[in-house]
Amino acid sequence: MTATAAEEWKHWSDSRAAAVSTLHGQLALVGTHWLEPEPAGVPGLPGLWWADAEGVRLRAAAAEGITVAGATAPVDGEVLLRPDTDPAADTASLGELRLVPIEREGELALRVFDPAAPRRESFAGISAYPYSPEWAVPAVFTPFEGGVDQAVVVPNADGKERPLIVAGQIAFTVAGEHRTLTVSGSAAGLSGVIADATSGRDTYRFRFITLPVPDADGHTVLDLNRAYLPPCAFADHFICPFPPPGNRLDFAVEAGEKQVLTR
Repeated sequence: MTATAAEEWKHWSDSRAAAVSTLHGQLALVGTHWLEPEPAGVPGLPGLWWADAEGVRLRAAAAEGITVAGATAPVDGEVLLRPDTDPAADTASLGELRLVPIEREGELALRVFDPAAPRRESFAGISAYPYSPEWAVPAVFTPFEGGVDQAVVVPNADGKERPLIVAGQIAFTVAGEHRTLTVSGSAAGLSGVIADATSGRDTYRFRFITLPVPDADGHTVLDLNRAYLPPCAFADHFICPFPPPGNRLDFAVEAGEKQVLTR
């Protein structure tokens, strides 16, 4: 028997809560440390860390206990850690801590995930609106002229402005309102950052959406029941982009995830 849309949504919702609360999930992030070209310490960690053209460099002694994933012994000397944008990305560990090099717009940082993070230990789930089929609607994607992506500079949750790469717009009608949203594209489909009349009140200040890959005529589906909280709703050290111009809907989207619950 085929699962109903509501059952599929419930499975998606449960899997979201499970994913963010895993040992090294989003709730476990306790630091994002941007690195300089000169070796320096990272708060709470042994060794010296720096960035170069190849990735993140670490110099440490074996007694300090930092181990690169896949290695059989702790780092003793200097090692290169490739960031998350590299197909052969590296991670390291120090006891229960997971150390993840990242790259954003050419800048390198080290993220630290701690299973004992207070926000992970106090997590009690994600509140959400009940599933409603009226919030799943047809949409039509129109790429920018020539199919060329554009860069829109938007504020990020860490206070900096960064370019957001967008591919075009989707047009849709929901709750009697005809609107467009600017979205990004990838092989997996479309994605966007949105806010609406519930944002910062009943829901987090903005949310993310994803849509299936459009067909040859641009047709896809916008299911706002699956509007979800950005990573920065779970930990302050993520650098989520805010909605680009035009993506702040002037009506209430009473669908999707609302807030992080704590106990």
